[in-house]
Amino acid sequence: MNIGIIIGRIGGVDGVALETLKWIDELEKMGHKTFIISGDFENWQMVDPIHYKFPVLSFFSPEADWEQRKAFFEPDDNVDQLMSHIHQIADDIEKKIEDWVVFNKIDVILSENASALPCHISMGLGIKKFIERTSHPIVTHDHDFHWERGDRYKSPHKEVNQLVNETFPLLIPHVKHAVINTFGVNTFKKLFKIDAVNVPNVMDFNKPYGVPTEENKFFLRRMGVAQDELALLQVTRIVRRKGIETAIELMHKLNDPKLKLVITGNYQDDEYNAYYKELVDQIYSYGLMKQVIFGHENVLNHMDLSDVYAHGTACTYFSTYEGFGNAFVEAILAKKPIFVNNYKPVYWPDIGSKGFRAEMIEDSKLTDESVKRMSEVIYNPRLAREIGEYNFELGKKHFSYEVLEEKLTELFSF
Repeated sequence: MNIGIIIGRIGGVDGVALETLKWIDELEKMGHKTFIISGDFENWQMVDPIHYKFPVLSFFSPEADWEQRKAFFEPDDNVDQLMSHIHQIADDIEKKIEDWVVFNKIDVILSENASALPCHISMGLGIKKFIERTSHPIVTHDHDFHWERGDRYKSPHKEVNQLVNETFPLLIPHVKHAVINTFGVNTFKKLFKIDAVNVPNVMDFNKPYGVPTEENKFFLRRMGVAQDELALLQVTRIVRRKGIETAIELMHKLNDPKLKLVITGNYQDDEYNAYYKELVDQIYSYGLMKQVIFGHENVLNHMDLSDVYAHGTACTYFSTYEGFGNAFVEAILAKKPIFVNNYKPVYWPDIGSKGFRAEMIEDSKLTDESVKRMSEVIYNPRLAREIGEYNFELGKKHFSYEVLEEKLTELFSF
């Protein structure tokens, strides 16, 4: 089949984009051909006609930025202009999707979170209008939802709230929904009486990952980690729910000048850089300026997370909320120990309960006992290797491409 993928951005390191690449790999191994329409290809080299850039679909387009501000952050008294804008842009998107589908002879559309989270309202509405009018086969890969984000997607305008509720997720009878955790399956069943397919985040356990090589042996060194130093890795974007402040607090409690914390992600998604500034203030208050490294530029220029993991000692992942947790699966694939917060709503039901050996804390609280256990792992290479090997085998069983192939076969049987 020709499978057409609609996604706001791809080619970067956010969870939706990374998981989409894995789906593309596996779908093409299964004999399908994939086509992508996106607003932003980030670090990708685009290939016509496989990749089609439609800038309006970008989360950072003027159209998307304006509607987000007027819907949620800076609402005007008169909502008519906003609603007119959303429908006009949605109509343009609907027409572009139709042209793209016809030109590429798309058999099935795959909507990558565009029909789940209203971070681009007109994109979600444009997809809905096209599907309602044509009944085209579609799978929606729903990573997270507006009701999981507190007040982030609540508007003072009832018209906007109604539109969001009617559009996200895409509740049209023939739509197939893939969700990324048990909580999503239960939510669809409870709220919509729909049986969604649970597709966990996966990695390719048959391909070397995070392995030291001649090419990457100086990678962390170039970031500022000396040969006689140890590196904890925070391989996430800089957004508040990642709990990076807990990793910095751990550095403070461990009190070892030979230990570095390497934060790989950028703060592009951090509203007004507020959280990043708080982290910098925390680093200065603890006197950790020489021990906490923001390595985004090095990672961006290199663009291979496998090399980031290769020479790390352990990984910190103290998130408070995740749809699943790519960074967890990456760490176990790289055979690195991981320190984790029991993040909601996924970690224990979908990951921790499967038996992974991970130093887990509750409610982001670092107790003396938890810090002691983490310290034992950091300074005991044999224990770290033992944990890494154990978690790798368990991860291969639960979060491998073989698991993904079974799920995709079920979803794309039309």
